[in-house]
Amino acid sequence: MTIHQIIGQFIKEVGNTSWQEWVSTITQVVSVWYARKNNILVYPTGIIGVLLAAWIYFFVASPPLYADGLLNIYYFGMSVYGWYNWGRKNHTHTHIYPISWCTTRELYTGLAGFFLAWLIIFILLDTMTNSNTPVLDSLVSSSAFTAMWWMAQRKIENWHAWILSNIVAIPLNFYKGLMLFTLMYILFLFLAWSGMTEWKKNIQT
Repeated sequence: MTIHQIIGQFIKEVGNTSWQEWVSTITQVVSVWYARKNNILVYPTGIIGVLLAAWIYFFVASPPLYADGLLNIYYFGMSVYGWYNWGRKNHTHTHIYPISWCTTRELYTGLAGFFLAWLIIFILLDTMTNSNTPVLDSLVSSSAFTAMWWMAQRKIENWHAWILSNIVAIPLNFYKGLMLFTLMYILFLFLAWSGMTEWKKNIQT
């Protein structure tokens, strides 16, 4: 496919974008912006976006991106958990979960969860669904699975996992014809890098 064909396909698909994809994209971008700023509004804005995204991945994408759909349901649950965690303060009115690096145990636990999730999701997609992208679909989901867990605890490593997830999600969503989501993940990639830099500065001060 030439560059002109890619651009032409992109313009055509954007023109056919549903309102659900538009709203999901906007609210998720706003959510990541709040995450970059370490603002608790990352969660209520994100909840709207991920619920709409789950609907799109299950009922609009063809074949459906099952892992991504389930992942957004997981995002919803973790958003509720993260919202609760980020709002917790101790008797001195400081956050119980401030920005921090993972301990060795937290790092290995997150990595173990990533590889286990990748294996399980791949097997499920490959054997029980009609997905034609099981390796990449499961990779996006497993890396985001770990990223969301670390993010709920304000661990800087969450940005590393998001960067990996976004790099894979960009060509995957383009291949599925979800052009607005493709643009969204490109923006997410830059925001994740910026967020990582911002959080590192925050912890230094």
